[in-house]
Amino acid sequence: MARNIQSLERAAAMLRLLAGGERRLGLSDIASSLGLAKGTAHGILRTLQQEGFVEQDAASGRYQLGAELLRLGTTYLDVHELRARALVWTDDLARASGESVYLGVLHQQGVLIVHHVFRPDDSRQVLEIGAMQPLHSTALGKVLSAYDPVAHSEALENDRKAFTDRTVCDLDDFEHLLDLIRARGYAADVEETWTGVASVAAPIHDRRRMPVGAVGVTGAVERVCRDGELRPELIAAVRDCARAVSRDLGAGRF
Repeated sequence: MARNIQSLERAAAMLRLLAGGERRLGLSDIASSLGLAKGTAHGILRTLQQEGFVEQDAASGRYQLGAELLRLGTTYLDVHELRARALVWTDDLARASGESVYLGVLHQQGVLIVHHVFRPDDSRQVLEIGAMQPLHSTALGKVLSAYDPVAHSEALENDRKAFTDRTVCDLDDFEHLLDLIRARGYAADVEETWTGVASVAAPIHDRRRMPVGAVGVTGAVERVCRDGELRPELIAAVRDCARAVSRDLGAGRF
């Protein structure tokens, strides 16, 4: 029988410890909990940190799980499961809003549309499953950038192209916008990506309360907005849908 690799076992034990205990743990706490010498524990932590699986707080020196694990966790969550959990709720949202509904996840440097519900009318529409949307200008993308540290890094590191004269491209302005999104719990795109089109989106979380996707409605600006502002009932409907899908994924109440 093949023998297990001890260093990998220890690294896995560290990740489980960081995932299951306090948000941040010091080197001594980790070493004593796992019965390791400090030097051994530090070497493994340093490797995990270099790979992005662990992050160290500069002020306290304590360790926590890193953004790369979030990326892998998001990938592991079966997109088909996410879509299956969202099917009923997105259908309800399309009926309640009268607009198209999109479900998106982070993929490379953008948002991948994994589910699309047509606007409930007789108009000619094109199925957009598999389409990519930008992170910095769309409602889905901005929600992911606000809540997902990997998406946030992608949005900051890549070119924020101006699609219209309303697109927020400046770094400081974009960061301020993300702060506002976190405070409100939703993101808007009013003619920032496409002229004449407006959207609103909210984040979806899994059982660990980690962001795994976003759901939103998109339509003509004159329908989605009233007096230049997003219709409050649309915002409420989108947030309710996101919370319902999150609950079905085990996130509990938000």
